[in-house]
Amino acid sequence: MFDEPEDQSADLPRDPATRAREKSDEFRMHAELAAVFEAPRKFDARIIPGLDFDLAREIQRTMARLEKSKTPESPILAATSAADAATLLDMPAAKDLSTSDYHIHRRPGEVMIVRWLAGDDVETFYTRLQAHFDAALEGFRDDERSAHGWKQDPGVAAYLKALDAIELKTAERYLREPIRAHNLFVLSTQTADEININYLAQDIMGRSAEELVGPASAPPADAATEQDLAWFFKLFSLRGVREGVEQMCFFVFLQKSDDNPW
Repeated sequence: MFDEPEDQSADLPRDPATRAREKSDEFRMHAELAAVFEAPRKFDARIIPGLDFDLAREIQRTMARLEKSKTPESPILAATSAADAATLLDMPAAKDLSTSDYHIHRRPGEVMIVRWLAGDDVETFYTRLQAHFDAALEGFRDDERSAHGWKQDPGVAAYLKALDAIELKTAERYLREPIRAHNLFVLSTQTADEININYLAQDIMGRSAEELVGPASAPPADAATEQDLAWFFKLFSLRGVREGVEQMCFFVFLQKSDDNPW
């Protein structure tokens, strides 16, 4: 996941709407990845190593507990989970930690990252999320129309029509208005068995893999293998409102793919 996809245009599924929906989901996940991690490159956010191990583990366990408390049908957390969610969102003030920056705890082959957003930074996140999705979808539409628009095939025509019909408002998909209107806590997750650590660090964040995962775990500068680059990835995205301020907490667990416990 998150590597360049193979060209599957010659093998379109029978259901054009299914293929279009799958591409929409793919672009949404890539847009979230970019919006969460691009801040060092776009907004001068800092990568801050040295996050306390006990605090990192507390955040990890709390996120896992919140995930287990959800129903499969909805990312909205039950009222019984509100205290845990509030504790996570309140941590920057409680622990004197900066927002927008990336707070990192590293161990060999394992990295935990926490990032909080509040107020205007949340607005910026949603703006960037939508922009990334729109750009990816529009570029894909153009490519597919150039590659297949000339074909006199009803299935291809239906597929291109389904692509044109996609219209996703990412803030709606992430339940932004219900969160603000009803003081809800919402948790969503994204998982990849293998993510290219250089793609995440260099292409999205604009930083070296060494700066992100540390020199002991970074892939070699020359002749890195697929195994060197492959990391397990799990992103938790918690959203809510605290004292009238819209807030987000992202927790990321990264581990070399040959040894992960999830």
